[in-house]
Amino acid sequence: MYSVNFDISGQVAAITGAGGVICGTVAREMAKKGVKVALLDLFLENAQKIADEIVAEGGDAIAVKTDVLDRASLEAARDKVVEKYGKIDILINGAGGNKPQATISKDIDFFHLDLNAFKWVFDLNVTGAVLTTMVFGELLAKQGYGNVINIASMSSYHPLTNTVAYCGAKAAVANFTEWMATHFNQNYSNSIRVNAIAPGFLLTNQNRFLLTKEDGSATDRGQRVLAKTPMGRYGEPVEMVGPIIFLCSEAASFVNGAVLPVDGGFSSYWGV
Repeated sequence: MYSVNFDISGQVAAITGAGGVICGTVAREMAKKGVKVALLDLFLENAQKIADEIVAEGGDAIAVKTDVLDRASLEAARDKVVEKYGKIDILINGAGGNKPQATISKDIDFFHLDLNAFKWVFDLNVTGAVLTTMVFGELLAKQGYGNVINIASMSSYHPLTNTVAYCGAKAAVANFTEWMATHFNQNYSNSIRVNAIAPGFLLTNQNRFLLTKEDGSATDRGQRVLAKTPMGRYGEPVEMVGPIIFLCSEAASFVNGAVLPVDGGFSSYWGV
């Protein structure tokens, strides 16, 4: 019988991009809830630092150097996690980012965007999520259960000005989420769910240059973002964790193929 159960303790989560601010926070908070966490990141020292903090606080975590654009690296990471914990219940595709060279600015117009930077943004956000899900998802398909969480964006719904590569990539992530949810259910198991969260605006390394000036004050774009966010502030990384825990729990057992806004109302308000 169905019960409203938010408990995810005892589960094993593999998180890519876990050395970063958002997914590092996700790893810390999930560990506090009793999740065994594998922090996967290309920059091992960043992930290892967070894993050490988790262990020091009584949690269970390992750090694994992982390149989400290299299948052999992903397979090695998957095998290491399974060797350590025996299974993987949750995959969080958190690796992602943007580049100023793929963003229109006063110095770069659309006609002179760096195409290599444009491809880098798509590869990291889209190809990285697809390839990681191919490698780790095969394990979920064989065991017949599991959760995949992708990180989409408010720009998955409507493109934002200037961030042409990032918006297109995150729209693809949302579409991939819906496609994969259907694919796993129809071909492997209806106990595998694939969902995404769509964060609103947080001040992170990838967008700080767009939203704040060197003196810390808001740019014109930052002022417009806050004006269109009914809650009137930026989100905090920790505020992304609750929705992820919900989506991974039995409380969300009939939630599949969803892209959940976590945006302070940004997507609900048209500015009038």
